[in-house]
Amino acid sequence: MSSLNRGVAKIGVTLKWDPSPLGEPAHDLDLVAATYTSAAPTGDPDYLVYFGSRSPDGTITLERESRTGQGFGSDEEMTLELDRMGTAYVRVLVGVAIQQRDGRRTFGDIASPEIQFQEGYTELAEYDFADVAGSTAATVAEFTRDASGAWQFRTSVRGFDTDPQSFGALMGRA
Repeated sequence: MSSLNRGVAKIGVTLKWDPSPLGEPAHDLDLVAATYTSAAPTGDPDYLVYFGSRSPDGTITLERESRTGQGFGSDEEMTLELDRMGTAYVRVLVGVAIQQRDGRRTFGDIASPEIQFQEGYTELAEYDFADVAGSTAATVAEFTRDASGAWQFRTSVRGFDTDPQSFGALMGRA
């Protein structure tokens, strides 16, 4: 289904950024997806997909992960197959967290961070993190299942000042 009025089905998420300047520690950004059931649509997620993992049912996968931002094209890629997700799931949040191994880093410290959401060849959204430049993590998009069972997409930018380990628990609290 390519029409946004009929819902979204299979989403590709790409994240890219420029490598650190020579001699400085590498920047490591990570895609994170949090899933929520109809019984608990906020709070703690039912499960998280991050750091090269995948969902238990295989509907959310992280295919590529970079720890430096080096290379051409996207540095991290995630696929969300919402149309295959069990009916108990009603909400999926997608965010980005910055690893803090070498001191505190914010999106403002990272050169050219950018995330893009696509369904097939249709670009749904692109975001550059400028609004959350002082944050160390951010939610960027929300997918919700409507009463007909179709998945709807909306941008949902919210910055956090937290470490990647705590970010997953904070994503759905709103």
